[in-house]
This record gives sequence, structure tokens and C-alpha cells, in this order.
Amino acid sequence: MPMKPTRSNLELPIDPILPSIVEAVRSRGVVVLEAPPGAGKTTRVPLALLEAGLAGAGELIVLEPRRLAARMAAVRIASELGEAVGETVGYQVRYEDVSGPKTRLKFVTEGILVRRLIAEPFLPGVGAVVLDEFHERHLHADLALALLRRIREDRRPELRLAVMSATLDADPVAAWLDAPVVRAEGRRYEVSVEYLEPSETADPGVRDEARVARALRKLIAEGNGGNILVFLPGMSEIRRAMDACADIAGKGGYDLLPLHGSLSPEAQDRAVLPGLRPKAIFSTNVAETSVTIEGVTAVIDSGLARIASHSPWSGLPRLELRKISRASAAQRAGRAGRTAPGRVIRLYTRFDHDMRPANDLPEIAREDLAETVLVSAALGVADLAWLDPPPRVAWESAVSLLKTLGALDPVGEITRLGREMIRFPLHPRLSALVVEAHARGAGREGALAAALVAEMDIRERGTNVRNGRRAVNGNSDLIERVHLFREAERSRFFPERLRSLGLSSVAVAQVDRARGQIAGHLRDAFAKPEALAPVNADEVLMVATLASFSDRLGRRRKPGSDEIVLAAGGTARLSQESVVGAAPLLVAVDVEESRGGATIRMASAVTPEMLLDRFPDRLKWEEASIWNESAGRVEGWEKLTFDAFVLESSRLGRVDPQRASELLAGAARAKGIRAFAPAGALDRLLARMAYVSNAFPDSGLVPFSEEALDGVLKKLCEGRRSFAELEAGNLLQAAASMLAPDRRAFLDRMAPERIALPGGRMVMVQYDPDGKAPYLECRLQDFFGANSGPAIGEGRTPLVLHLLAPNMRAVQVTSDLAGFWERHYPAIRKELMRRYPKHAWPDRPRDAAPAPAAGRHRQSKGK
Repeated sequence: MPMKPTRSNLELPIDPILPSIVEAVRSRGVVVLEAPPGAGKTTRVPLALLEAGLAGAGELIVLEPRRLAARMAAVRIASELGEAVGETVGYQVRYEDVSGPKTRLKFVTEGILVRRLIAEPFLPGVGAVVLDEFHERHLHADLALALLRRIREDRRPELRLAVMSATLDADPVAAWLDAPVVRAEGRRYEVSVEYLEPSETADPGVRDEARVARALRKLIAEGNGGNILVFLPGMSEIRRAMDACADIAGKGGYDLLPLHGSLSPEAQDRAVLPGLRPKAIFSTNVAETSVTIEGVTAVIDSGLARIASHSPWSGLPRLELRKISRASAAQRAGRAGRTAPGRVIRLYTRFDHDMRPANDLPEIAREDLAETVLVSAALGVADLAWLDPPPRVAWESAVSLLKTLGALDPVGEITRLGREMIRFPLHPRLSALVVEAHARGAGREGALAAALVAEMDIRERGTNVRNGRRAVNGNSDLIERVHLFREAERSRFFPERLRSLGLSSVAVAQVDRARGQIAGHLRDAFAKPEALAPVNADEVLMVATLASFSDRLGRRRKPGSDEIVLAAGGTARLSQESVVGAAPLLVAVDVEESRGGATIRMASAVTPEMLLDRFPDRLKWEEASIWNESAGRVEGWEKLTFDAFVLESSRLGRVDPQRASELLAGAARAKGIRAFAPAGALDRLLARMAYVSNAFPDSGLVPFSEEALDGVLKKLCEGRRSFAELEAGNLLQAAASMLAPDRRAFLDRMAPERIALPGGRMVMVQYDPDGKAPYLECRLQDFFGANSGPAIGEGRTPLVLHLLAPNMRAVQVTSDLAGFWERHYPAIRKELMRRYPKHAWPDRPRDAAPAPAAGRHRQSKGK
């Protein structure tokens, strides 16, 4: 039967188009609605669909991006129906389920629906689903939409679906869903926007809270009569700004109220619901969409937000301080123009605004996908169609991590461990930690440890104390925090005790709630209790942490060093606040990156025994021969490896001879074979062989190929292990020995390395590898008394003579010595006599005695 709710008397901009929305869903089964913030879509559309009977006899579920929006929407509609929340209208968010057997309209956060889809893949008992504020493009929302489309196409075409957005262009979503688009015009008044001047932002000493106070004073002084909404990135910024504005607000008759997701429902209601006096509401981006605060006439926008992100080291979620997009800035400004002309003061310059991106990048394009991949594997939908497909590299990285954790088998199918892990609303790393701890008899401690990693740091910023003193030489930063939490718990979280321990009461409460939720899932997931035998909880947690972060294993660069060499590549510094002592091995649980490098903020010690216990197949002890580049030799080492990561190593005196030869040959090839023969000697041998091959083609003698020389080098490396031994092995002689004795003798006879000059001096013959004529370089005086130059190849090839002056520079190049004496020597003699008067320059050189081999010149007897 259709419902007959009691509507609010306040007409909202969405009301005139509700019939069009209902008709679109009735006829097509799906609709995409585009309506600005404050139009009323969150409260009016779900109720209209339910009233029209479009959920059938089942539930109508509304996805909200935030807990505050889900709760307040449910409260608002229940109030309009004249009921308590939990009857016809309810909500379910993390830590809280306010619904009952009569609930037909249920507001849930996006993750809650994904968890329900895992348990009930086809959503039995659900007749319609509405995705609100889809423009925020959270990862869970994209996953839910992809799964809902698949359900409608494969199994349940009767399932109704509505996608609602405030700023997103609806057409691409509608085309992907094959859905009609309905648009609502918001009731907007003019909103004036003011920016800071560049000079006002130039001073880095002016803090944001001071700028907020200045803007608030200006608004109050100029007669703003309505509520003022101040957007700030987080709780700490809200506290500081409220402190800075307390006197200003008090004098202006304003109440100061915070608004963020960690507040109690009562405190959230005080901020959102009408009050007796005007309010200045200091809010995170929860008030940007979904939550409508009546009577806001002015907005102060810091331009900043803490955006969901993840650690690239661990994949764990975290919040990063970032500038908002232009679309978010427009939404914030729109909060001031719903019921009257509004005013916005942006605490940044117009140039800064104009340089920001138009929209935020969807989370699927920038977030860790490990949980998404695990959900897809659990549902058997690896081929899921996406509105925007996830990046291939990010998807493959997530698959690799899940295989390392044991959640997926080698072919990518979900394992039994993976099905146990997916029961927990945690990143797969932390789910693995809880399951491992439970299997070893310390599930309660595992649940607490996972909560401590997943939630904010329980310590007040800048503290690392235990009973008033810094802990040193511990085993694990995570276990240290477990102990701190247990001490706080024993005091029943007494505020004074929390302060003495250096703990944040807000963070402790948040961890306590998360711990309780994880423990509840743990009880539901496993029918059997934990092991009854007493266990050392700290040792169990260390092993469980290793199981979750084995890919983040690291070792100290040297004993006592804070530089950690990581198995994944690169290095990081262990934070000075870490309690991990001198343990040589550890896993990095939380790493912070900055321009100065990576800093491990949370670590846990690891021992080889733990690795052997948890990962026996990945731990190997082996002997190996390695090449020591600096020493130029092969050395024997024994090493302990985890996968390919060397954990321990020590030098051995022995090496495997065959492996040593292979390593030496490889290093020698890289250096070059010519490095192991006298400079130029090998090329001279090849050039001599080339000359003989050309001059005497029937000899069958050809130059060695590079492959043949490589064979010589490889042979020479046998039985050797260092460059020094290789250099002593006479590679040139080894190469020449490849020639048969008769061919080697023929080579020496036809292409001698050296020849004797008339004076008895031996001179090296220069052979050109390119086939140019062989030549000699020698002093002109060496040929006194000679009428012709020497020849090789049994006289076939006269050598070209490079005749040198005493300064060893050529004065003539010739192969006709007799012609040189006749035509050129007389003129050259005059110049040589002038430049070198102490040398003898006979006028009849053919009759003169050659210069002595020792280099001392005798006077020629002839003139």
C-alpha cells in the first residue's frame, strides 16, 4: 500500500518535479537527478519513491557519503512522518544501526551497502536504491553503482535505481545507465563573493584562525543577521578558530558551534537545528552537501579540506590536507544563498581559485584498490563494468598485494583466507592482521591493533610517552600503543589519566568504538573460539603485523643505524620517536613521505624465527658466488634471503669454480677483452692477420672474429676468479696459440712485428686494420747509408716510411727512399741544419753511416 506521509509545510525547489522523477523510475526503472544543494532531494525524493510504491514490498535504501548526512536525513523524514527514527525510517552507519523490522526507508553510508552486497549479492528484500550526492565520486559509491547495474542487468531488472547529484554533469552517468535525466532548478539568491588580496596572503606568519577571526568580525560589524557557516579542514583547525573567535562572537551575540563527524548526535543537532540566537558554525566539509543548515546568510571559506587518500607505502587510508576544487567552492558558496541574498568571504585569492581544478578526481582514479579487488573477487565479478574504469597499474598492484597476503591464489581466485578477511570493514592488510592474531589465540589484541592503525593516532601530537617517560629499545610501535590503550582502559578512560599518558580523549574514544566493531565482526566470523592455551599476545601481534606487512620488510643499513633498506626498493629513516630498538629487521607499518625522504613512523621488529614460522617457503639460506666490482674478483658468500631480499650475509673463503669462471667472464666482457692484453697488442695481431689474409689469400689465414676472441677469454677464465689473475694469464699469447704452428710461423715471416733498421735498431711495424699499407715511424738519420726502405711479405710490400725529425715529428712520408734523397732531402737538410745544428746532416746521406741505435749521432765522413 502506498504510504501517506505528513509532509513539511515548507515547499522546496525539488517538489514541482517529484512527479517527473516518480514517472521516470516507474517507466524506466532508473533515473539520474541533477539538483543543486538545498533543493531538497535528499529528504523529498526517497520518500516520494516509497510513497509511490516503487520499492514494492521491500526496503528503499539511500546511500549517503557521510554518517552525519545519513542520520540527519533519517531524523528529518521521521519527524515529518510524526514517528521516531527506527520505525518507518531508519539509518545505519559505522558503529550504529537505528532501524527495526518495520523500517522501509533506510539511509546508510556507502560502505554499509557494499558490505551488504557481499553478504547478499542480489539484495533480496530491497526494492529500490538511491545514490545521493554521487558527484563526490567516492570509491564505494562507484563500486556500488557498478554492482547495482550488474544486478539489474543479470538477475533483478525490477530493482529500481536513482542517482542524485548536486554538481556533476548528469549526462555521462545517464548514458552509462541508459537512464533519463531530470533536472531541478534551485531557489538561489544572489551571493556576493569576496577574495583576499595577494598582500593579505603573503605573510606566512598569519595563521588561518586569525584570518577567520578577521572575516567574522567584518561580517558581524557590517550587520550580518543570519547564521554564518565557516568551512575548515579538520577538528584541530576548528578548535583553534573557535578559540580565536570567542570574544568576537560573544560581543556580536553569536553562538559558536562545531560541526564534524566525530561529534555526538546531540552536538551535531545543536549545530544544525534552529537556535534562539544566530550561530557561527565551524564545520568540516560535512556541511558542503547533504546537510542543510537553515538561515545561513554568510560563508567563510578556508578553501581547504582533508580529503580521503591512502598511504602509497601501506595502502591504508588517511586524510590529506588539500585545496578544494572550484566545484566544491561553488557548493560552499551556495549555502549562503538559499533563503536570502548571501555573502561569501574566501580566505584565498581569486587567482588561487581560478587555478584550481574544476572538479575533484574520482577516488577510483587515485585511491588504493585492494579492498575493491577483494570484493570483486568475492562476488566473482572480475569483469565488472565501471563508469570510469580503475587504472590498470593500480588494479594490478592491488592484486599483487592480495596474493602476498594470501587472499587470492596465483590465478586471482579468492582463497579461504580471503573470504575470512572480507568479513571485516577494514583494509585487507588489517583484516589479515586480525585473522592471523585470532588464529594464534589473540584475536582481541588483533582487533585493538587493527583499530589503532586504522584510526587516528591516540597520542597527542608531539608526544611519545609511557608513564611519563619515552619508551626505548622496544619491539614494536604498534604494541607500545596497544599497551598505552590498555593502561587507559584500566583507568576507565579517566581524563586525568589520559592526559598523564599523553593521549587524546577523542582519538581514544574513536579507537575504542572501532575496536568494539571489529571484535563484533570477529565473533560473527568465526564459530570456533580462540585457542585456549595461553599465548604471549605481544609475540602474536608481532607475527600478525609481519603477516600483514611482509612486503614492507626492511633491514638496517648497518647495526644501530636509523637508515632502513627496504625489500620493496629504496630506503627510509626510522623516526626518532619510534620505540623500536636495535632490531636489525623490521616491517614499516606507517611511512610518511616528504621532500627530505621517507620516514617510518610506526615499525615492528622481525626475527628470522618469525619469518621461518610464518613464511617458511619464502625464506631461504643459500651459498652464492658474487662479483665484487670494487675488488675486481669473485667472492663466496652465504646469505639468508626472504624472496629476493637479502636479510643476512657473510663472506666465505670458498667459491664454486664453474660459477666463478662464469662471473669472471661476464665481468671481463663488460670491461672489454682488450683490457686484458697490452695496450693495442690484440688489435695489432688482428691487423697483421688481416694483411696476410689480403696479401696471401691462399694461405687460409683470416683474422679472429669477436666470437672467437670471446671464446679465448672464456677459456682463459677457467680456474681463475679475479681480474688480476686474468691479466697474468697472457691473453695475447692465448689468442695467438689458436693458430696452427705452421700458420703462426707463416704469419711471423710474412708480417713480422718488428724489423731491424740499417743501424741495428728494431722498430715496430704498424699494420692498419682497414687495409692501408703497413708503415714505420722512425728517425730520418736511421736510413743514412740506405738507398731503399725495408719491405715485408718476402719483399712484396714496401713499407711506407714516416721519416721523423729529432723532435719526432714527420718531415716526409714516402715509400721511395732513393727518390727522397734525390728530390727532397737537400731542401729539408737546410731546415734541419738550422733547427738542429748539433746533429749531423750529411750532404750525401746514401754514403753516410746511420745514427747509432743508442741515439748518439756521429759525424758523417762524407760531405
